[in-house]
Amino acid sequence: MGNEQCLIIIKPDGILKSLTGNIITALSETKLKIVGAKIVKVSRELAEKHYADMKGRKPENIIESTINYIMGKYHADRIFALVYEGENAIEKIRKICGSTNPEEADSISIRGKYGRINSKTGVFENVVHTSADKEAAERDIKLWFKPNELTNVIYPTKEVKIEKEELVWA
Repeated sequence: MGNEQCLIIIKPDGILKSLTGNIITALSETKLKIVGAKIVKVSRELAEKHYADMKGRKPENIIESTINYIMGKYHADRIFALVYEGENAIEKIRKICGSTNPEEADSISIRGKYGRINSKTGVFENVVHTSADKEAAERDIKLWFKPNELTNVIYPTKEVKIEKEELVWA
């Protein structure tokens, strides 16, 4: 296994319920380091990219509800994304977070304590997203973070010149 990275997203229901501190405290049991963290208001484009693997595997109405869920249409309008790094990071984090389905998650896991299935939307309001494996972690981290938003370089990078308008302080 060795040293690896894992993306954690505290989803809008976790933000709304003020669970950020509880979740970070639970994750501290892993003894992993946080190498990136930010609050994100999730755009539709980002949500669709994040859940792209659901296409063809899940009914369209479930995909749409899941996209709306992470965009904050049912709860808070933001998520908290973190990158953890260390020995067996993915396995350690997934164990503490519990099964994706909150009803199947161990009652002492994050999803077991705080998750629920919303009967109106059919969405697993499972409070957190975690990368499933090394390949998913790389995809997730590259989707949610730019290289300069992490405290160290995890994957190969290159410098490119991009000219675009940017919002700056007045």
